[in-house]
Amino acid sequence: MATFLYRIGRWAFRRRRLVGGLWLGVLVLAVVGAAVAPAGEEEDLSMPGTESQKAFDLLDERFPQSNSQGAEARLVFRAPDGQRVTAREHKAVVEDTLGSLDGGDQVASTTDPYETGAVSEDGTIAYSTVTYTAEAVDLTGATKSALENAASQARDAGLTVEIGGSALDAEEELGGTTELIGVAVAAVVLVLALGSLVAAGLSLLTAFVGVAIAFGLVSALAVPLGLTSTVAILALMLGLAVGIDYALFITSRFRDERAQGCEPEEAAGRAVGTAGSAVVFAGATVFIALVGLGVVGIPELTKMGMGGAGAVALAVLVALTLVPALFGFFGRRILSRAVRKAGRPENEHPHRVPTAAGRPGLGTRWARFVLRRPAAVLVTCVLGLGTVALPALSLELGLPGDESKSVQTTQRRAYDLLSEGFGPGFNGPLTVVVDMPDSADARATTDRVVETVRGVDGVASVGEPVLNRAKDTAVLTAVPRTAPNSGETKDLVHAIRGAVSDIDADTGAAVLVTGTTAMNIDISEAMSDALIPYLAVVIGLAVLLLTVVFRSVLVPVKAALGFLLSVGAAFGVLVAVFQWGWAAGLLGIEQTGPVMSLMPILIIGIVFGLAMDYEVFLLSRMREAHVHGASPGEAVVSGFRHSGRVVAAAAIIMISVFAGFVGMSSPTIQTMGVGLAAAVAFDAFVVRMAIVPAVLALLGHRAWWLPRILNRVLPNVDIEGEKLSRSVPAPATDPDAAVRRLPVGRQQH
Repeated sequence: MATFLYRIGRWAFRRRRLVGGLWLGVLVLAVVGAAVAPAGEEEDLSMPGTESQKAFDLLDERFPQSNSQGAEARLVFRAPDGQRVTAREHKAVVEDTLGSLDGGDQVASTTDPYETGAVSEDGTIAYSTVTYTAEAVDLTGATKSALENAASQARDAGLTVEIGGSALDAEEELGGTTELIGVAVAAVVLVLALGSLVAAGLSLLTAFVGVAIAFGLVSALAVPLGLTSTVAILALMLGLAVGIDYALFITSRFRDERAQGCEPEEAAGRAVGTAGSAVVFAGATVFIALVGLGVVGIPELTKMGMGGAGAVALAVLVALTLVPALFGFFGRRILSRAVRKAGRPENEHPHRVPTAAGRPGLGTRWARFVLRRPAAVLVTCVLGLGTVALPALSLELGLPGDESKSVQTTQRRAYDLLSEGFGPGFNGPLTVVVDMPDSADARATTDRVVETVRGVDGVASVGEPVLNRAKDTAVLTAVPRTAPNSGETKDLVHAIRGAVSDIDADTGAAVLVTGTTAMNIDISEAMSDALIPYLAVVIGLAVLLLTVVFRSVLVPVKAALGFLLSVGAAFGVLVAVFQWGWAAGLLGIEQTGPVMSLMPILIIGIVFGLAMDYEVFLLSRMREAHVHGASPGEAVVSGFRHSGRVVAAAAIIMISVFAGFVGMSSPTIQTMGVGLAAAVAFDAFVVRMAIVPAVLALLGHRAWWLPRILNRVLPNVDIEGEKLSRSVPAPATDPDAAVRRLPVGRQQH
C-alpha cells in the first residue's frame, strides 16, 4: 500500500492544477446541489420491531383520518395571581384564542378545556390540545405563526400562555459562537505546531473543502434519503476534526522528508506513502465503526453513522490528493518561518528546535521519563481513568423532552405549568391500543382493558376508550403519577404490559402500550441491550485490524483495553455532567436527567475510530523504527520524537472542535460534544501518550511478537513503508540513523 500511495502523492504533486481543479469542481457541484435541493425534514425517532412502534403503525392503519405521530400543540393558560381561569372574562379570552385557531390551515382539531375538564383542581391552570394533520417537520411557517399569534393575543389580555408539544420543534441551526471558538483554537494550535501560517492554513483549507463537500451532499440528499439536521451536524463535526488531523499528519511528514534532504515531489510522495498509509487505516476504522451503527436497527442512528462515515471518507481522499497538490503550489512556504528566515539547510530537522544546552524536545523527554518508570506511570493512569469511570456505573439512558430544554423556551415553561397543575406524569401520557379480533365483544374487551390499567399501581387516571369505525381497534390514554423520564414511569410501562397480557390470552385482543414516553423507554432499552454486543464487535475489529497493521498480538490487545478505559472515563464524565449536574452550569446545561440513549453507542463508534487514529499514527513511527533495527526503547523514543508533538496537536484540535458544539441548544449535540471531547482527551493524553509507552517498555521485544502461522497468513500492508524504502532508497541524510545505533538515554540531538 505504501508504494501505491507514494505514486498517488507524486502524481498529485505533479498534476496539482488538475487535482485542484477537480476538487474545486466537486465543491461547486456540492454547493449548487445543496442550494437548489429542497430543505430536508426532521423525522420522529423510531425503532421498527418495538411494541410502541407496532402500535403507532397500527394506529396509522386503523385511524387513517388521523396521524398518530402528527404534530400537537398544548396551549397552557394560567390566570393571574389570586384569580381563576374559569372566570367569565378569562374564559372568553381562552375561547376566542381557540376560535382563531379552529379550522385553520393544517389544524385537525382543538379541544375546549371547559368541556373536556382540562382545568386544574384549583382552577388556576387550563390547557387545550391542538392537533394537526401534518407532522411537526411539515408544518408551514404560517401555521406556526398563527399558533404563536394566538398565544400572544391571550397574553395581551392578561393571561400567562405557554406552548408545549411538538408543533414548535425547530431544526438545529449552525452559526453559534462556540463553534467558531473551536475552529479558532484549532487554527492557533496548527500555527504553533507547524510554525507556519501557510502550513496551518493548508490544513484548515483542505479540511474546510472536505467538510463543505460533505455538508453539501448531505443537504442535497436530505429529502431522497430522509437525512436530518443532526446528520448534517455530525458530518460537519467529524469531517472538520479528522480533516484537520489527517492534513496535519501528512503535512508534518512532508516537512520531515524535506528536512532529510528530499526534493519536494519526492517528499510529497513519501509523506503520502507513509503518513498516508496511516491515514487510510485510521480513516477505515472510523468508517467501519460508523457504518456498523446500522446493525442496531434505529433508522436515525443508521443515517447518522452513514453521514459521518461519508464525511470521514471524503477527509481521507482530500488528505491523499489535495494536500500533496497544495504542497506543489506553496513550495518552501510549507516549512516553518524560523527555518526559512534562518536559511537553515533543508537537511536539518524543522521540528527539532535545540536550546542552548542542546536539550531534546518535550516528546523525547517524556518518552524517556515513561521508559524509566513504566510501572508507576501505568498504575497511576489506570487507577486515574478507573476513578473517572466510576460514575458510569450509574448510567441511565433516556430521550430528552421539553423538560430538558432551557427555561427560556416556551416549551419548557408549558411543561412546568402542566406539571404544577396536573401532576408530573401529565407530560408523559401513555397510549394504550387495543387490537380486537372480529369475534370479540368490543365493549366488554375495552371495559376490561380500562379496569385492568386503572388497577395498576402508579396510574393516575385512564381516559375513556375511543373506537374506530370498524369497531376493531380502541385507543385510551393512561396518565402516570410520575415524570416521563423517571425510573418509576419505566417500571409502570412494564407493569401495564404485564397486566394486560392475560387479556390477549383470554380474548385474543392484542393490547399495546405506546406514546412518546413508551417509545423513549423502548428505544433506551434497545440501546442498552445492543451496547455490549456492539462493543464486542468494535473491540474484535480493533484487535483484528491492528494485528494486520502492526503484525503483533499484544499491541492490538493493549490498544483495545486502552480504548475501553477511555470510553469508560468518557461515560463517567457524561453521567457526572448530565445526570448529576457537575459543571452543568458552566456548559449551559440547565436541566439534568438521563443521558441521551443514542449517545453510548454513537460515542463508542466514533471514539473507537479516533482512538485507532492516534494508535496508528503514534505506533506506526515506532514500528517503522523497530523494523529498521531500533531496540524497543529506541523505537518508543523515535515514535514520540517524530509523532508525539503532532499527535498532541491533533488531539487538542479535535477536542476544540468537539467542545465547540457544546454551546448548541440541541441536547443531542451537547451530549455528543461533551462525550467526544472528554473521550479524545483521555484517549490521546492518558492512554496513547502514557499507557502505551509504559506497556511497550514493560513488554520489550515481546510487544512485536507474532506467531509464525499468523505471520504467514496475514497480509503485509506495510504501513511503515518498509517496501517503499527498499524500492525507493531514502536520501543519505537521515537524522535518526545515528540515534538507532545508540542505547536509550544517550541519543544525540
